[in-house]
Amino acid sequence: MSLIRTRLSVMMFLEFLIWGAWYPLVFGYLPALGFDTNQQFWILSGFNFAAIAAMFFSTQFADRNFAAERFLAVSQLIGGVAMIFLAGTTAFWPLLLLMYLHCFFYVPTISITNGIAFANVKDAQKDFGLVRLWGTIGWIAASWPFVFILVDWARVPAFGSVTFIEWLGAALGTSKSGPALLEATRYTFVVAGVASIALAAFSLFLPHTPPRPAAKGESQFAWLEAAKLLKVPFMLILFIVTFIDATVHQFYFFWTGRYLMSIGIPGNWVMPAMSVGQFAEIGTMAVLGAFLKKLGWRWTMTIGILGHAVRFAVFALFPYPEIAVAVNVLHGICYAFFFATVYIFVDEFFPKDVRSSAQGLFNLLILGIGPLLGNYIGPIAGNIITTADATAEVAKSTAGSEVLIKGILKHPKSADRIEKFTIKEPDKDAYDRPVALDGENKFEVTLGPPKAGTYTVSIPAQRRYWFAGTRDYTLTLPNLDVSAEATEAGQNAPRVRATDVDFQRLFLLPSFTALIGALLLALLFHPPLRAAGKAD
Repeated sequence: MSLIRTRLSVMMFLEFLIWGAWYPLVFGYLPALGFDTNQQFWILSGFNFAAIAAMFFSTQFADRNFAAERFLAVSQLIGGVAMIFLAGTTAFWPLLLLMYLHCFFYVPTISITNGIAFANVKDAQKDFGLVRLWGTIGWIAASWPFVFILVDWARVPAFGSVTFIEWLGAALGTSKSGPALLEATRYTFVVAGVASIALAAFSLFLPHTPPRPAAKGESQFAWLEAAKLLKVPFMLILFIVTFIDATVHQFYFFWTGRYLMSIGIPGNWVMPAMSVGQFAEIGTMAVLGAFLKKLGWRWTMTIGILGHAVRFAVFALFPYPEIAVAVNVLHGICYAFFFATVYIFVDEFFPKDVRSSAQGLFNLLILGIGPLLGNYIGPIAGNIITTADATAEVAKSTAGSEVLIKGILKHPKSADRIEKFTIKEPDKDAYDRPVALDGENKFEVTLGPPKAGTYTVSIPAQRRYWFAGTRDYTLTLPNLDVSAEATEAGQNAPRVRATDVDFQRLFLLPSFTALIGALLLALLFHPPLRAAGKAD
């Protein structure tokens, strides 16, 4: 490997280690902090708004006015400091502002690092995949330490008290939960911040990639020049399909972590389980050039989109931990065969002076508008497509204030899917309370006058799958904290809510959408013969 390619590989390793450190767990971290769906949407959308702004901001500087490696250094320094401060706050407004500060400086660097790589490799089709796969390795490297960081060591036998195999099995299979898991998850921001600052320093040693001032008569805005090529039919089709696939892809990040825990994977293994896809991505990136030459642009990208359709269908129909982890190998096909191929295609077909801007144009979809729509639709779909909905609250009745637990089990109706609650009242040991469903699958239980303190409620129930039969699960309500004032005349009456997502029907939605995108691409995308070596 040449010295330049080595430096480019290190750049990609750090670039995606930053993103991979915090992104997979943030979708469960925010609701655990108590943020509602609107607050979650605005925080998560910082990344997507940054991608939209990047098309206008970063390309203006990187393409026309600013050396790319210097832009990278400044952006990563500011973004890294913001990320470290993120670890120290759980309040909505500080977290929102710091997340936006990080994202608005980090997101442009994704297309900038691509631009630096393309500008300094000899053969884009041959060399870019080999450089970019180090980004995948960086993502993986960010996830595996958390297998140990998120272990609940208080529940692990003392080293030496049992055999090493027993100790290791207990350590790897004993995850933190509740507040302890929430607290440990904040270290993801620290890891990301340190890696960002390291990349800022390393950027000073990258090959000099100077700006390309606009030629006489050309638009000063490189993104306008890139956007003009969308008038070409095959470019427009690719643009539309990229939007579809990016939206579908966001469903994976939004729901997979919670899905994996719901089918029995410990919290400390969620990131490594998802990183199986990145391991597969290494292999697919390494052979991407060969597939492009053999299959051509259209069929390579079509297979990439079909990977999404198959993976989500397997999630929906076969909710077994082993199968769910194994099918993540398709992530390599989903990313390399579509998204990475899109970047290479753009580098092949767009004029040299606007290639970085064209990368930003497609990043507008891949990292901006597509995921933004996914972040908006994701929680709405999860709230609608449920198997259970339950609340615990302090409510007024004719007898006075009382703690009320009520809810409904759905899809399909079956009176034997719930038998009891497990309840822990303040100053009282946990106990089981029998419960029955009415004719509409609704339940309602009262616990008497509220006591100041914390109530916890777990509802053992059953979920029915088409191909996997009936499976047990537990719906756990967030803690109901009752203040002393709430015990008097029902003032300041709190309320908590929990829903159990029907992952079977939820994941069929993006699976079907991905299938539509694949059909559009296969039938309507016909680029001219170019360096891929095969006519479509």
